[in-house]
Amino acid sequence: MGGLREVVASFVVRGPSGVAVRSSLKGLTVQDETVLRLVGSLLGSLASRDLKARCAAGLDHDGEQWARRKRALTGVSSSRWAGGITRSTHEQWALARRGQLAHIQGLQAGIETITHRLSQPIGAKGFKGAPGGYRSRRERFAKTWRLHVLQDRLEQVRADWEAGRVRVVRGGKKLLRNRHHLEAAGLSEEQWRLRWEAERWFLQADGESGKRYGNETIRITPGGEVSIKLPAPLAGLANAPHGRYVLACRVVFRHRGEQWADRVAVNRAVAYRMHYDTGRSRWYVTASWQNPPVRAVPLQAARASGLVGVDMNADHLAAWCLDGHGNPVGEPRRFDYTLTGGAQHRDAQVRHALIRLLHWTARHGLALAIEDLDFAAEKTREKHGRRKRFRKLISGMPTAHLRARLVSMAAELGVTVVAVDPAYTSRWGAQHWQKPLTTKARKTTRHDAAAVAIGRRALGHPIRRRTAPPPPHRSDAVGHRTAQAPPGVLGREGPRPRLPGPRTRSVPPGRGAKAGDQCAHNRSGHTAEHEPWHQDLLPLSL
Repeated sequence: MGGLREVVASFVVRGPSGVAVRSSLKGLTVQDETVLRLVGSLLGSLASRDLKARCAAGLDHDGEQWARRKRALTGVSSSRWAGGITRSTHEQWALARRGQLAHIQGLQAGIETITHRLSQPIGAKGFKGAPGGYRSRRERFAKTWRLHVLQDRLEQVRADWEAGRVRVVRGGKKLLRNRHHLEAAGLSEEQWRLRWEAERWFLQADGESGKRYGNETIRITPGGEVSIKLPAPLAGLANAPHGRYVLACRVVFRHRGEQWADRVAVNRAVAYRMHYDTGRSRWYVTASWQNPPVRAVPLQAARASGLVGVDMNADHLAAWCLDGHGNPVGEPRRFDYTLTGGAQHRDAQVRHALIRLLHWTARHGLALAIEDLDFAAEKTREKHGRRKRFRKLISGMPTAHLRARLVSMAAELGVTVVAVDPAYTSRWGAQHWQKPLTTKARKTTRHDAAAVAIGRRALGHPIRRRTAPPPPHRSDAVGHRTAQAPPGVLGREGPRPRLPGPRTRSVPPGRGAKAGDQCAHNRSGHTAEHEPWHQDLLPLSL
């Protein structure tokens, strides 16, 4: 369990493959809201029924069963609604399978950690990254009990994985559990019921290129008119030809509105999703589409003139500019944010910090180097034990959200993003760069040093600083040199290779031919130079 792990090579992050913009549906009438609720409730019940059938099929599902499910849904809705429901069902089932696999890997990692620590004596210290034994007999007994619990859970999850069984809750397991803890969740039974029904509604439709305005099911014209193709049981509520219902409101997309208008004008595919926010009592519509693949900038081109190394932390982003040789330039920068409050406040804080970082990077005309962080396997209590504050800290860091935001915003500003392996960047950065970069006027933090380490790794340079010169008398009396040959290198104890020409400015050419001959150093009978060696008489008198 100890030792250094292999560092993965750096790579240029590709831009986002899709775009999603949202707008509110303002000015809805009572009839409009009633129709939306009826359509969402009807399609939501069909989606629940289809998900149940897909989970029952398990690993035996094939294309024929998919077609059979779609035909059954088409009779009570439409072919396009049925296609959207079955596609969403498959994505939800696949997501549950990926979560199941991640749960198995987490259980295996916990079992390995506990087994290793139980094999160590009580109070034994860790060595080279491997954890030691438990601190007391009580803790050791508790972990022995937990080991059996994890092994039982692993057997159950493995059995479900092999059988293809998944456990999915439409609406979310967290919201379902809140039903039994309404006071702790701050909800009344009516509020919870409304939120539960809204989360289980289904009002989304895939786009179709070549169709009018890019979508036949939920259609939004360039002028902002919204119309919905009603399912067959609700066709009597239509107020427009061909079984469509036109809402009384008009939609305006403030963000990327020109891109959306260009797509719908030429009938390119645009997917739409409607949902109801119970907290604000307002309906929203989200438009999404795919971007054409863009060729990424080569890594050598991104490294050409240097880049900006960024270290992400729980409350700020530490950044430092580096030139092409890996040397820090200028002063470090810090971009603060707070991850308290609601989700929208946290998202705004992250976006504000990222836009300041990207504008500063774009002014320098450099690329951006970030860590490819993923704390999925790093926040278990088996790995960090009683360090609850640290576990809470890394659990609250929005690594995936921040990375997705950064890539999307950098693509709009034309900033190249280089991802590096996060292994040992903070430790080695503090070891090799924190003290040399600290001056009387500048106090370099550990995070600033980590930003330098990230930037050097992205540039392809080693994190450690260049080799210091040897001591004056060529010995290790004043300490070991910063870079020495490892024990396994052949010839490490031999003489240095002979370089042609004078060794110093004061020695003429041709002198010192046997400087590398170890047997000629301070030995009588051997000559260290071309001329014969002799000792002059001592001047004892005038």
